[in-house]
Amino acid sequence: MRGIRVGSAFGIPIKLNWSFLLILPLFAVFIAIDIDQLVLVINQVFGTSLSESAVTDGSLPWILGFASATGLFVGVLLHEFGHSLVAMRYGYAIDSITLWLLGGMASFAEFPEDWRHEFWISIAGPVVSVLVGMGSYAAFVLLPASATPLRFVFGYLTILNVVLAVFNLLPAFPMDGGRILRALLARSRSHAQATQLAAEVGKLFAFLMGIFGLFFNWFLILLAFFIYIAASSEAQQTTLKASFEGVRVGDVMTSRGNLQTVTSDTSVADLLDRMMRERHVGYPVVDDGNLVGMVTLDDASDIDPVERDAYRVEDVMTTTVETILADAEAMTAFQQMQQTGIGRLPVVDEAGDVVGLVSRTDLMRAFNIMQARGTAGTETASMTDPWGR
Repeated sequence: MRGIRVGSAFGIPIKLNWSFLLILPLFAVFIAIDIDQLVLVINQVFGTSLSESAVTDGSLPWILGFASATGLFVGVLLHEFGHSLVAMRYGYAIDSITLWLLGGMASFAEFPEDWRHEFWISIAGPVVSVLVGMGSYAAFVLLPASATPLRFVFGYLTILNVVLAVFNLLPAFPMDGGRILRALLARSRSHAQATQLAAEVGKLFAFLMGIFGLFFNWFLILLAFFIYIAASSEAQQTTLKASFEGVRVGDVMTSRGNLQTVTSDTSVADLLDRMMRERHVGYPVVDDGNLVGMVTLDDASDIDPVERDAYRVEDVMTTTVETILADAEAMTAFQQMQQTGIGRLPVVDEAGDVVGLVSRTDLMRAFNIMQARGTAGTETASMTDPWGR
């Protein structure tokens, strides 16, 4: 998830997504508008008698609303650090922590497949939220009775952090509870099978959450949509990873003998004619046996039709080329395409010479064949799964 870097802690970059800049003031406004009702809730939960008039005077509700909303997101940030620090202890790299519309997200460079690691990483977040809630409660109790505005903030944060912990323990994969469920399921079955089951439970919870949100809270509808999409996405990633286990790029690529290439002095008009005849939308550009670029249909179509005879491939091609080694894992190629937003990768050997080309089409064709072979009785993984919080 993209965001603006605002700092770092423990070597982990902290980012703010643009949606966070929208949700923070909205939360502050909602708290300010309902501040009298929230005082009643705090009094009922803790058996206190905070005065409504002490927090509703002048601009104080808006100040307290902003302070409470900021404190809530600080708690969310600490929640994500709980996951991240335990993950780092097990040797997993954390790319960043991003605050966004639905809370926080720790981006793992690699997700744990050891069920013990996933269990402790997943439960660490809710544990931190409970500890933050306990710290807020201590401040609530120790502050003098006259400090009603501050007691309101800490009382609110006590309740919200405990609610956050409990809510995240729901078995709605890929939330923390869903990840804990997957970890427990993975004790007696493969990671991929456990993911498939946890994802199905997560999608069911997402559906029920969406129905509940229709009648009570629109925010739950948005969260349900995210859970459903994330569960499906991570399940698909796990399916691909399991199916491609042991498969190398060289096993699925189009080899050099069958590879269609163009030279840099080919006209754009001729290039488009070839694309029409050969039904390819991208070619490696090779001069004297050396890879010098990649050219795609998008590159060529940017040129005005009347000028295409005058333009050469070298004028429109991409010279900074992403490549991959033939002995790299096929799943690595798929992830590289996703991260860079490209549809094909030239395949090179250790010397840097082009030995083939691998495309999304090659990967998906191989995946479909392995799925069909697995369905016929071969022990090939077939499942689906995502990631969330």
